[in-house]
Amino acid sequence: MNAELPPAAPDVVAAAVQGLTTRLRKKLDAAIESYATVPVVTDGAVRRVRCGEDAEVTLRPGPSGTVTEADQVVCSCLLAPRCLHRAAVLGACPLGDADSEAGSSTDGDGDGDGAQQEGTEAAAGTTRSAPATTRTTVPLAAGTPAEPGGTVPLTDVQLAAASGLWTAAAAVLAAGVPAAGAVPQAELLRAAHTARLAGLHRAEAAALRVVRALRGARARHDGHRLADLIANVRELLLTTALLAAADPDPALLGTARRSYRPGGSLRVHGVCREPVIAATGYGGVVTHLVSDDGRWFSVADVKPGGPARAQGAATAPVALGSGSLDHGQLARGGLLISGATVSSDGRLGSGKGVRATPLTGRSWTSGPLAALFARPLTEAVAERLAVTPGADPERAEQAARELIGCDLVVVGAVGEYLTARELPPGRPDTEGIHIRLAPSNSHPGLAHTANLRRLASRPGLRLRVIGRLDPDRAATLRPLAVAPLPDTEATLRLPADWQGRADLGYDRLEGAHLPPTDVLPAAPTLDEGGSVPADPLAEAPLWRLRRLIEIAVSGGRRAVAQPARDGDRTGDGAAMRRGGFHTAAALSADLTAEADRRTRDVFGRTGDADPDGYARAWLAAAVYLTGVERALIRATWQPGTASY
Repeated sequence: MNAELPPAAPDVVAAAVQGLTTRLRKKLDAAIESYATVPVVTDGAVRRVRCGEDAEVTLRPGPSGTVTEADQVVCSCLLAPRCLHRAAVLGACPLGDADSEAGSSTDGDGDGDGAQQEGTEAAAGTTRSAPATTRTTVPLAAGTPAEPGGTVPLTDVQLAAASGLWTAAAAVLAAGVPAAGAVPQAELLRAAHTARLAGLHRAEAAALRVVRALRGARARHDGHRLADLIANVRELLLTTALLAAADPDPALLGTARRSYRPGGSLRVHGVCREPVIAATGYGGVVTHLVSDDGRWFSVADVKPGGPARAQGAATAPVALGSGSLDHGQLARGGLLISGATVSSDGRLGSGKGVRATPLTGRSWTSGPLAALFARPLTEAVAERLAVTPGADPERAEQAARELIGCDLVVVGAVGEYLTARELPPGRPDTEGIHIRLAPSNSHPGLAHTANLRRLASRPGLRLRVIGRLDPDRAATLRPLAVAPLPDTEATLRLPADWQGRADLGYDRLEGAHLPPTDVLPAAPTLDEGGSVPADPLAEAPLWRLRRLIEIAVSGGRRAVAQPARDGDRTGDGAAMRRGGFHTAAALSADLTAEADRRTRDVFGRTGDADPDGYARAWLAAAVYLTGVERALIRATWQPGTASY
């Protein structure tokens, strides 16, 4: 993907690939890889890419900054528009939202911020932020009333669209990352566009996430996470399977998107800044705010620039209202906003009708900021991990990413983590749960890792922490900011101009900011032997099933079929059964057997493998693994259990 190119709508990309001949399709992946590194000539909103001596592709995106129509991309060669140059350049463009022309890049006041939105979405691999869009309920199609039990019958068009998405997703799963190039991706994008037209918005969104994750995996982006790709494939297959199986819950249909909704008047208080470094070359900052009634909001400034821009954006002016504050001042101050516009994930818009007046900052010991530390960790975490089966993954992730406040006492460093124990609110002398703190972003240009090392050098240190739980790791919190704990000397001593808090990504803690060792009480031990408690997620033999699921996505069906030919030579099934995970062993055996299954014709010749049966076997194993792992992670946040 070339970050200098404008985003392209999925249906435009799919149509360009579909128009190629079989011979040109075989050359498409290599051409996309080549054009992803070609310099882009910019002339206002127009982008030009030189494709050899005799061809030049010109892109003229619409007002939103996204290519949404086929005639907005023109090639000068004789084969255009059904040429390799045009399809490859579109394949090198970032993948945009299909409805961006309708307003997903504006905040309702006509001010486009397409680059900022694209940067926020591109940063998902690093910060895992939800797309900056608001979802609105779409009326059901005529003739499909909701049933009393909460289900809704699908039309024939919707059933066909769901079936098409399942087929395309199953083909991608069988191919694996190495073989899931531009052509399989285009088939998935075409099916996603059909699903969108049929009103299956949740399935369409899942398909777009799969394509974006596949692109990151094939390009080996630093921000790519195989776990994210697996989760997206699982969500896509599960959603389409449930849609086609029976009259589904209306939540499975999803909702259409628009950018912002009116937020009225708001009084928000700065909490902290979070650096953003995306694998796609975007960088910037997100400043988190909380309102008087405890709702979370944010102001984002994410644009092309990478790590250098993420560092410089720490003190960049805030594009909200008069723009008299920078992000550093806003994180320690506040705003009184009139005419606010708000996205579904709480991002504040900066349209012409928005007015904002700076407010004096509040400490973490009063008002809505103090309320962040009034709940035990077990309650706050349980609320964020309470995901019901079939829940919208975007909303579930948004809930899991909501920031958490807690009071902690530092225990020390164990490997790459800082270990700590909770000081329960109202009962600071009570021994709370044991957790670990991990860097929110380990990029060497940011201060997260160095600051955690500095804090680990003072066992017994008391402090307040604002962070985000890691839903994929046992009892792990990723802190964004820290502050002194009131009514104790064994805490931080920050400069006055920091106004009682330190943003761990930007403010660098020094020795003078820590209390002397003689005022620190004895640090709590990890357990009676002074060793780290066992991690039930790592100790359980479920890693064997997880590895098989990962191989299926990263290597394809052929990579999974090999264990079936060797029998259980590695002993994975036996190990899982010895650990009490009999269902995991059975699902693993079913998946490998289905991967090696082949059909034969009447003459005994091997035919094409059935992708549906293989996809069903993989989905059953992936859904089981997700449920069991989430249950184990929830258990590590409970008192009296081994944290990790």
